[in-house]
Amino acid sequence: MDVHPQTGEPLLSIGEFAARARLSPKALRLYDRLGLLTPAYVDASTGYRHYTAAQVEHARTVVLLRRLGMPLADITATVRLDGEQAGRAVATYWADVEERHAERRTLVGYLRGRLSGRGPGMTDMSDTPEMYGNEFEVTTVDVPEQYVICESRHLLSEELPVWIGASTGRLEEAAERECGGIAAPAFVVYHAEVTQDSDGPAEACVPVRDAAAARAWALKAGRQHGSNSRVEPAHRIAYTRITKAQVSYPQILGAFEAVEAWVAREGLQVTGPCREIYFVEWDTAGPEDPVCDVAFPVAPRP
Repeated sequence: MDVHPQTGEPLLSIGEFAARARLSPKALRLYDRLGLLTPAYVDASTGYRHYTAAQVEHARTVVLLRRLGMPLADITATVRLDGEQAGRAVATYWADVEERHAERRTLVGYLRGRLSGRGPGMTDMSDTPEMYGNEFEVTTVDVPEQYVICESRHLLSEELPVWIGASTGRLEEAAERECGGIAAPAFVVYHAEVTQDSDGPAEACVPVRDAAAARAWALKAGRQHGSNSRVEPAHRIAYTRITKAQVSYPQILGAFEAVEAWVAREGLQVTGPCREIYFVEWDTAGPEDPVCDVAFPVAPRP
C-alpha cells in the first residue's frame, strides 16, 4: 500500500477510493477541479491521485447531497461549514426545493385544465388533489377609499417577484416611518399586461393613515423608484384567494381568468385594472399558505 511521503498515512488509489466512496473516477477528477474533494497526495512524476481513508466519509456526504439534486457550487459551500451551519444550509436548500415543487404542481394543474378544455382552476374528480388543487372560489367585498403611497415601473413577468418584494418593502417602511402607519394590506395594480413580452406598467401601493404626510413624502421622494401618492377611490372587488405556490407566473393567470369568468357569469362588469392584494408576511409563509387575493374592481352592468 502506498503511504503519504510526508505524513506516512496509508493512501488509497483513485480506483480504491472511488469504490469505497461510491463515486466514479471521472466524478472525483471533476470534484478535484472544483476544490470540492481534493486528493490527499498527487504523485508529481505520474500525476496519480491518492486519497486517505478519512476522506471517504466526506466523499459519501457529497454523494448524498448530489442525490438531493443540490448543485455542485452549493455542495462546495455547504461542506465547508461546521456541522450546525451545514445542517441549516441543507434545510434551507430543501425548503427552496419544496417551494419550487409546489409551484410546479400548481402549474401542472393549470396547464392540464387549460389544455383539456376544462378551463383554469376547474377540477376533475378523476384527478388527484395534488394535481389540480381546489377550484377557485370567487366572492366580492367593498373596499373603502384609501390614500396610498406607490411606486410604478415597466417590467416583464420574470422581474415581478423581486420587484414586488423590494417595492412593497420600501413603501411599508416609508408608511411606518413618515406617513402615520400602514392602514391596510399592500397591493399591486396592473395597468397593462405584464408577461414575458409585455412590460406593464405595474404599480405597488401601500395604504397609509396620514394623507398629508403621504403627500409630503411623495414630494420629498420625487421620482426615485417612480414614487407617488394618490387617492384610491372606494370600490367593490371580486376576488379569489390563492396560495404562495399559486402566485408564480404563469399559474396565477388561472386565478385571474377564474375571476373574470365569474364576473361575466354574474352579469357584472370590470371597472378597473386587476390587482394582487398581499395580506401576510411573504417570507414566513409556506408554499400552501394563502397569501394573496387576486381581484378586479367590479360594478353591476347598467
